[in-house]
Amino acid sequence: MKQFNNLTKESKGLTLIEMLVAVTIFATVVGAISGLFISGIRSQGRVLATQEILDQTSYVMEYMSRALRMAKKDLNGDCISAKLNYEKTGSGTGGIKFESYSGPCQEFFREWDAMEGVHRLKEAKAGIENYLTSPDLDVVSFNIGPDASWDQNDNDQPRVTISLEMESGRPVTTGPPPRIQIQTSISQRNLDVQY
Repeated sequence: MKQFNNLTKESKGLTLIEMLVAVTIFATVVGAISGLFISGIRSQGRVLATQEILDQTSYVMEYMSRALRMAKKDLNGDCISAKLNYEKTGSGTGGIKFESYSGPCQEFFREWDAMEGVHRLKEAKAGIENYLTSPDLDVVSFNIGPDASWDQNDNDQPRVTISLEMESGRPVTTGPPPRIQIQTSISQRNLDVQY
């Protein structure tokens, strides 16, 4: 009976080796879980930045497409050259000007926003200017073309091709910032007939 009590008293504690093994296993499990968590957070940040670019690009393209599709020919030359549908503007930054369906002159162009440190798309309509993109995005390029069908010298329906490249202005933890490049062509809604 005495021998049994001695064994019980001696086996109540842990040895140093057992403690080191337990701590090592615990640290390995916690490290692996933390690595997965951090990796998931980085991936989520990149996905959110990409989603923001997609959302804003979709909005901007839809807004500009609707306005360009509904534009009317400037018969008097009040907004742009007489009897033209559209006119390119901006030197190097890209832009397009036209008479909107409701009457006032409207223009879309790319402009440097010095306060935010990014290029942004801007709209000027009836003398009022508004940004179309948020300061979280950088408009890398904005190109308009081809202007061959914008006059009365042919029977072609006027069309505008917009090429837009946008990049996330937010810092991402790994790799280059997300970027999207999109191009679309828009035909004017009203039939282009000679006047």
